[in-house]
This record gives sequence, C-alpha cells and structure tokens, in this order.
Amino acid sequence: MVDQAKWHPGSFTKNFSWGANQGLLELHEIIRIGFAGELSNVPRHVFRERIKRSGRPDFIPINFFLFNQIRNGTDFLLVDELVFQALKFDHSERFDHLALYTFMLSLVGTWRGAEVYQERPALWAHHYVGERINRSLNWDMTKVSADDIEKFVLGDSRYVGQTGRKLATNLNFLFRIGGLSKMMSRRVDRWWTDAIFLTLDRSIETRRFQNQEISQSKYESYLFTSGFSEISGPRSTEKDLAVHHVVRLFAACGARDRFNDESVQDLAKTQLLDIENWLANSQDPVAALHPTNFRIIKTIPRACAILAHYAGFALLDLDQLAEANLPDLVRENLEKALLSLKGRGIKPTISAEELMKLMRGE
Repeated sequence: MVDQAKWHPGSFTKNFSWGANQGLLELHEIIRIGFAGELSNVPRHVFRERIKRSGRPDFIPINFFLFNQIRNGTDFLLVDELVFQALKFDHSERFDHLALYTFMLSLVGTWRGAEVYQERPALWAHHYVGERINRSLNWDMTKVSADDIEKFVLGDSRYVGQTGRKLATNLNFLFRIGGLSKMMSRRVDRWWTDAIFLTLDRSIETRRFQNQEISQSKYESYLFTSGFSEISGPRSTEKDLAVHHVVRLFAACGARDRFNDESVQDLAKTQLLDIENWLANSQDPVAALHPTNFRIIKTIPRACAILAHYAGFALLDLDQLAEANLPDLVRENLEKALLSLKGRGIKPTISAEELMKLMRGE
C-alpha cells in the first residue's frame, strides 16, 4: 500500500549555508551548543536562544534533524542516538552518515503550533531514497542528481510544492556532504548500528506521545515499519542477521532509558548486577561487539556496559577498540563462550573457527 501522506517542502527550500567541504560539521557543532554538552532534554526555546547567540541558523537542525516533543505544555528537544553521538564523539564521517540517515528517516516529533505534516518534514527525501534509489536504481548512485530528484518529486501527486528545483539542489547537496555514496555497503557499518538505535528511539517516543502500546517484543517490527531497510543502504543476509543482535542490545541497555544512569542502575539491580565498578573510573562510552561478527560494533553509555555483556556482547574501552585486532578478539570471545557452554554440561559440536566461518557465510 502506497503512503498517501502529502509531501511539503517546508523551509528546506531556503539556503542553510553549510560548508561543502566539512561534511555535517555545522550540525554537529549546533547540537553541542544547543544541548550545552549535556545528555539532558532541553526546552526548544532554550536551545534556540543558545544557537542564536552563536550566530548560527537553527530552523533546519530543529525542524529536520532533532526530535521534538511536548511535555507538560513545554516544547522540548529530546536526547537520542544522534545527540549522544554528537556530544560524546568528535565530528566524523560516521556522524555525517548517521545525521543524513536521520534526515531521510524524517521523524522529528512535534511542538506547539506545528502543522501535522511537520512531524514528517522530509517525506520527499524519504520516498526518493526508498522508492527511487533503493527500488528503481538498486543503489546506483551515478543516476542520482538534482535533475533526477526534481523530476521525481514533481512527478508525484503527493508533492504539494509549486516548484521543486531549490529543494532538489539542496537535497542533492545534502546527499553529497553527508556521504550517501559511501553508505552503500552490504556489510554492517558502525553508522548503521547507530541508525538502528536512532530509529527505535524515535519510533518509541512517537508511540509514547500517541499513547500507543510500546512492546519490547515488537521492537524489530517498529524498525522495519519505519522504512529502515529501504533507506539504510542495500539489504544483505549479514545485515538481516545483525539486526536481531543490535535490537537485543538496545533492549538490554534499557532502550530509551540508557541515557539515564539511575534507570540503568535500577534495571541492573533487577538482574542482580552491580554496575558501580564500571562507572567508578570513567564516564566515557564503551564499545559493544557481538562475537559472531566483528563488524557488529555499537558504542553505548558506560552505565549500560554490564547489561550489554549479559546480552552476549564483548566490551572494550574505545582506546582498546582502536588498537584491537577484531578478528582475533571475536575468536577469543567465541572460544570463551564455547568453553562456558561446556562447563555447564552443554557439549558444542562446532569449533570457534567453524562458527566464525558459518556466521560470515563462508
């Protein structure tokens, strides 16, 4: 069934003056300024005041990239995976990919005075990627251009803009500085695992605001209903297998509560886990790796580390991750897991090496 929601161009038809050679550095800096470096929800008007003082534009970031929600009559911008990545990590190509994906997801919540369509402000981009690049072009980026975008939007009855040229040139520019052509791998990438968390963050908050049921057992359903598979690059068996592990990690870390240390500690206590040692020496994020595939890497808040461990993930500090030989690390973790099964009286019928080859499709 085709989505019949109307596509409104909105303020994306204006120049937003982001440097062509710096990726999405401007957005990264705006998020850091607006949230004042803190992983705490911030009133929308406070965010805007902070950005105004910096002399930067705010409408594109708050209306197309960040997530808005009305709480007790006040408009807030919420902490989610995009904000976490901006605040806890330096600007990088990985951030650019996640930010571009966030824009294409086009799920930004609502605020007082917002029109209904502003909750999905870039549906034209979402459908151009999902229907044109994914379905028609099979991710052949040589066919993507401002002309092709303009032809696509003007040729669709869902688009209500009077002109499509400025929108098309801006979107093509965003594709370029966000690195869409580098997001075409059939392998699991780190931005891609971040995108799963981001999509679930926003899907859950959207459902919560609409007073709909939120079920952990349906997290994967929420992910695919969002259009994740259509806009996150070519689909593959490796990615399909990885989704199950990453969604499980999201749930194990407390889902939306992973940014709240107290909530994470309460969750750990219900499972008789002590996370104090993990928090004693550092507040830096950690990397969680799944032992079946060394490309399944997800950075998470440190408070979630022990929960991730009990969800079957290996853990590394970020400096260890930079220095680690990941294939050897995965092999070591598999061997430990198989020995653990043996110690519990369960006899594995496959070696760690054989299991690694099986999971990679060799």
